[in-house]
Amino acid sequence: MPAIDTGATAWVLASAALVLLMTPGLAFFYGGMVRGKNVLGMLMQNFAAIAIVSIVWVVVSYSLAFGGGSDIVGNLHFAGLQHMSQAVPGYVGAGAQVIPPMAFVVFQLMFAVITPALITGSTADRWKFGAFVPFVVLWSILVYGPVAHWVFSPEGWLFKRGALDFAGGTVVHVNAGAAGLAMALVLGRRRGWPKEQMRPHNVPFVLLGAGLLWFGWFGFNAGSALGANNLAAYAFVNTNTATAAALLGWITVEKLKYGKSTTLGAASGAVAGLVAITPCAGFVSPLGSIAVGVLAGGICPLAIGLKTRFGFDDSLDVVGVHLFGGVVGSLCVGLFATIDTNSAGKDGLFYGGGLGLLGEQALAVVSVMGYSFVVTFVIGKVISLVIRSRLTAEEEIIGMDVAMHGESAYELGAAGGTGGGTQSLPAVRPPVPTTGVGT
Repeated sequence: MPAIDTGATAWVLASAALVLLMTPGLAFFYGGMVRGKNVLGMLMQNFAAIAIVSIVWVVVSYSLAFGGGSDIVGNLHFAGLQHMSQAVPGYVGAGAQVIPPMAFVVFQLMFAVITPALITGSTADRWKFGAFVPFVVLWSILVYGPVAHWVFSPEGWLFKRGALDFAGGTVVHVNAGAAGLAMALVLGRRRGWPKEQMRPHNVPFVLLGAGLLWFGWFGFNAGSALGANNLAAYAFVNTNTATAAALLGWITVEKLKYGKSTTLGAASGAVAGLVAITPCAGFVSPLGSIAVGVLAGGICPLAIGLKTRFGFDDSLDVVGVHLFGGVVGSLCVGLFATIDTNSAGKDGLFYGGGLGLLGEQALAVVSVMGYSFVVTFVIGKVISLVIRSRLTAEEEIIGMDVAMHGESAYELGAAGGTGGGTQSLPAVRPPVPTTGVGT
């Protein structure tokens, strides 16, 4: 192992903490968009994902993601976090890590945590907690581990082919978006959708969650430089710039389409920009990041309309924002990447690099999307054969909070505040249509 850089180690550990904050941020982002009777159920799934994946990652899935042995999946050499005195396989020469392997473990853990948490947005209001728990265990092992190995590990086949993903456009967002679509199909539509209005019950929660995501995303992207260096600074600036551009792009689409720009649209646009810049952050210039943000802010609000056209109930638009945002960002690497930003990268099409990188990016997108969708669908169906995965009609009417957890977010009972009130707050009904997430 090379000498340890203490500054880089401190930055990666701080970034890991920032990325962990993103999952509670996501919980509030999603929790504000569901009806009041389901908010605790949504928060519970996201917080439980932190606990479940933390254990699975230590026991086996880190080794599957970053162990050596094959192009498809890592071996079990690092299972239980054994052999942590050894360098992470494949990081050699100019790409050798200057942080302790344990720091890399905990940083990558936070990516593994938030990815299955993202899936919960597509299944909001109807996924039983008892089925969610084994799903996360199996999905972390069978889907996230192999996909992370393909793209993030220098031993993986997509990495070896030259696909670039700075911080998880394919591994996190395309992966979660495809899985979200699969689980939406496995569980079926919410009771009453699409005829009933299911507006967000607490838009300030949505904005709070979006703000926490924006803040934590600096660790997500800039931390992926794995050092306190110029590349981390580029990733930081690009992350903020693309997010700003996407926010403005989304509310512009709303203004042109509906006559008004909404706060929900602003939050949605910010998240779309964060998603799209994730694979690009360490490869594009600041001007390139503006282009990435504008594309995400224009394409994602249009993509969320696909669920109505094709009839799949993706409750909070994981497909429209994360799948399409991840695809846009991953392909933009092939267009806007420049070695002026990262000498270890490649030039994209618009910088004289030809179509080669764009083709590798497309292959990575299609491979991850297809694998994630198929395996997730199988996992969901198998679990449904063993235990009930969806709330009953009565439980869905009562709401996830009381039916599954015996709690109500806004109605305190007697001592202890765990009363079982079943009424939700009135739904928020904006005066005009909106293209914001979850509508």
